[in-house]
Amino acid sequence: MTITQAVAVHATGVSKSFGPRKVLDGLTATIAPGEFVALLGRSGTGKSTLLRILGGLDTDYSGDVLVPERRAIVFQEPRLLPWERVLANVHLGLQSGPNDSVPISRLALSALREVGLADHARAWPGTLSGGEAQRVALARALVREPELMLLDEPFGALDALTRARMHGLLQELCARHHPAVLLVTHDVDEAIVLADRVLVLSGGAITVDLPVAVDRPRDRGNPGFLDLRSRLLAELFDSGD
Repeated sequence: MTITQAVAVHATGVSKSFGPRKVLDGLTATIAPGEFVALLGRSGTGKSTLLRILGGLDTDYSGDVLVPERRAIVFQEPRLLPWERVLANVHLGLQSGPNDSVPISRLALSALREVGLADHARAWPGTLSGGEAQRVALARALVREPELMLLDEPFGALDALTRARMHGLLQELCARHHPAVLLVTHDVDEAIVLADRVLVLSGGAITVDLPVAVDRPRDRGNPGFLDLRSRLLAELFDSGD
């Protein structure tokens, strides 16, 4: 279901089970338009399950989920089609694009330009580095001007330097396009660096909801950063499996 401009995501009483195991149990969460929210939780707590529900990939749940019509998902794997060139892969994000008056190829090339890969438009995915492939995935997601962008550990497979560069790129893109964002991550530092607000999922529900009141750019040595990091780590350790 779609919603008004007051919120980008409104999930109420969301429950999801896999056989006898209940992963989400009456979960409630909201995300404001343009807000960047990070979702932390131990493995198996249902983070990716919630993301798939919000993205419309999983419809077998109970509860109410209200989301924008234009959504995009970026996974940990870029999921590029190896038999299509880079530009054609970005085209995939425009099968129901926001602006039919502009040629798809022009919109896709513009998106590649935003992620610094316009000169790779004719390249094959197999020739790209891990960071380049994920930048193509970001271009494919953003080309539709989504109102909600769902990121499922998109930088988890990247080395530390490439990951830091991708953080900077993501921040620039979000500042330019203003989507609401839900980032699923295991990395507490990544959550604090990127997000406006951090949630912790445990026992099928949101147990922590904290704003990130640290000035940008965020210094990992900042006392506020360290305090929030300690609070989130303590919650994650205490939550158990």
